[in-house]
Amino acid sequence: MEHRNPCESGDAGVGRARILAVVNQKGGVGKSTTAVNLSASLGELGKRVLLVDLDPQGNATSGYGLNKNQREQCIYDALLGDADLAALIEPVEVEHVFAVPATIQLAGAEIELVSAMSRETRLKTILEPVVHDFDFIIIDCPPSLGLLTINALTAADGLIIPIQCEYYALEGLSKLLDSVRLVRAHLNPRLEVFGVVMTMYDSRTKLAQQVVDEVRSFFEDKLFDTLVPRTVRVSEAPSFGQPVTLYDPSGKGASAYRELAKEVVDRVN
Repeated sequence: MEHRNPCESGDAGVGRARILAVVNQKGGVGKSTTAVNLSASLGELGKRVLLVDLDPQGNATSGYGLNKNQREQCIYDALLGDADLAALIEPVEVEHVFAVPATIQLAGAEIELVSAMSRETRLKTILEPVVHDFDFIIIDCPPSLGLLTINALTAADGLIIPIQCEYYALEGLSKLLDSVRLVRAHLNPRLEVFGVVMTMYDSRTKLAQQVVDEVRSFFEDKLFDTLVPRTVRVSEAPSFGQPVTLYDPSGKGASAYRELAKEVVDRVN
């Protein structure tokens, strides 16, 4: 099936995209997994989705089977003003879903942007020409609170925070929420915590439910009802360059991300 770049096809006019940044400065919480599988599930619902990989590790890029090593340009070039973002948008295997890839080059952006004009608003600026071509723009952030993540917070309407069902689940989140308050005060007054999703949930353990209860008491109605289970298939899917909705479409992981996508759409509506 041929996927056209919506920026080139005359298919614009779907209204302004809801921009959601998937963020948690802790690594290993299922951030890129959530960005890839949520975008795929939104695509299955017929939503036009752009996944922006803002993590130098490029896990969301490879999670869709896009080769990180054989490309001349990536999101880094757009952030530095050397490329047009629309020219970097690529179709992926899921209908209605497109991606802007990242490569290890992006690691240099943290340093190079420090002295740049409007350094915190670069991502917002380069996304502006394409916001009417999509229903959702999902940004996969790096596991840090550096300049790339600040760019994501400045560009986003809301945050989706994945939290792993483990001890110390809430550790470090106060720093993230402090950053949210600072960005809201100085750069992006509309920024909000759109939702919190529990990942790697193991229903066999009492700990997992205790963590869910703890997170719910902290975030209240921001917590999604969907619990993403810890499954081998979800873990395997990225190594095959596919979202779990394609790799194991009838599995528990795929089902969970489809439910999460429905919750996201319901919250927007």
